[in-house]
Amino acid sequence: MNDRDATLPGPLGFFMVVSAPSGTGKTSICRQVLKACPNIRFSVSYTTRRPRPGEVEGRDYHFVAEKVFRQMQERGEFLEWAENFGNLYGTSGNEVQTFLNQGFDVMLDVEPRGAKALKDHLPGGVFVFILPPNLSELKLRLDRRGFENADVIARRFHSAMDDIREVFWYDYVLFNDKLSEAVRGLEAIYIAERQRTQRLHVRIRTFLEQQSRAEQID
Repeated sequence: MNDRDATLPGPLGFFMVVSAPSGTGKTSICRQVLKACPNIRFSVSYTTRRPRPGEVEGRDYHFVAEKVFRQMQERGEFLEWAENFGNLYGTSGNEVQTFLNQGFDVMLDVEPRGAKALKDHLPGGVFVFILPPNLSELKLRLDRRGFENADVIARRFHSAMDDIREVFWYDYVLFNDKLSEAVRGLEAIYIAERQRTQRLHVRIRTFLEQQSRAEQID
């Protein structure tokens, strides 16, 4: 895993990074929040792994050959990139910046090592970690996935435990006890973060200037 290669010159909105162990339900939560919050755009990661059943190119990931990924990496196109279970994953700096320039906020689905690189190098982000109700439920969800053998599932569970130990530096933690409640929780985090004073400086100044002009007219 590398630290950020690309740069974000003065983000206009803000980005929200969502991390979770495999099998936690993160994808379902993020998709529902994206539907409910029209000002958020999803940054689709690049990966060298093959699509899983039901995954769609350009929606779930940009699926590329390792040669293509390495070329993008060498050109500094990734904000962060990591290798996970023999596959490469990366976040496009150009895609994130394009959304921000258009006035949108951005949601990123990034594993903890990549999230930590973003936390260390890019200010203004919001970092959310999603946990399952308990470890037994996590193991059960991994077993139910159906497209991986027992050895891979065991490795994923071990990796999940390493990821969970990273939880304490995140800004927020959500337990996915019930999907609808987890969705509301992530929506609430986003809505609250939109109202931070530091994000509303321009609008506040405009409001005060209008008030000042109105007082002068009176």
